[in-house]
Amino acid sequence: MSNILHILNGDATLHGFERTGIDGDVLVWREVLSEGPLLENINSAGFWNNRATWIGENFGETAEDYQQKVIEPLSKLSADYEEIDLWFEFDLHCQVNMLGVMMMLSQHTDLNERSIYLICPDSFPNKHDFRGMGELTGDEMEYLYDTIRVQLSAYDFELATEAWDVYIARDATLLQNWLAAERFWGNLHSLQAALNAHLKRLHTDANGHNYIEQKLLEIYNRGIKDRPSIHQQFWKAEPIYGMGDSELNGYLDKLGIG
Repeated sequence: MSNILHILNGDATLHGFERTGIDGDVLVWREVLSEGPLLENINSAGFWNNRATWIGENFGETAEDYQQKVIEPLSKLSADYEEIDLWFEFDLHCQVNMLGVMMMLSQHTDLNERSIYLICPDSFPNKHDFRGMGELTGDEMEYLYDTIRVQLSAYDFELATEAWDVYIARDATLLQNWLAAERFWGNLHSLQAALNAHLKRLHTDANGHNYIEQKLLEIYNRGIKDRPSIHQQFWKAEPIYGMGDSELNGYLDKLGIG
């Protein structure tokens, strides 16, 4: 076992990471905490049972697959790594997953004895429509590691704990007031924009549609009817949400369009 653990947000990031020369073991985070039910205690059996049920109902994942792909890799968080590197991007999908990982680490890890770093790009040189690390080569991921990697502080974990508590409350007024308070965002430089995007989807219009549903309906009503094209238009307009096909299809199914 290496003394370094890299936590990667999704298999797309793994594709590029495997082509780097960066040392360390890997844990691929395969959850989508920006969607579905959440409990405060992410280390509780109830939290993961709820997630497994919801993922099964909405994405067709079997309990066995969820156990193998999601639960079993989490055992690495309890291993004796001296350094842990978090690879998460700027969008809401990644930022909420990042918060979840930080909550787990704060309970599994002695933060005084282990160094925890964050690699969180919101852009990349000469990539004007940067979507995430899944589109990067091994050399480009090494560039990120060498240039933007920062060590997380105790303050960063305190801020993440506040953000997690506010996020799981699903209370627009609470979140709006928390975001309005002047604060230092530390090394979590993408968190504020992501949570502002979440705030927008907590509000609904007269028809009960939230921001994401409104945007999907606007695209559909412009004459874009097939789902792949709807996905492309949404990603182009709203990259801050970081939503994949499956998540968007959940919204489209609810709307009965596409």
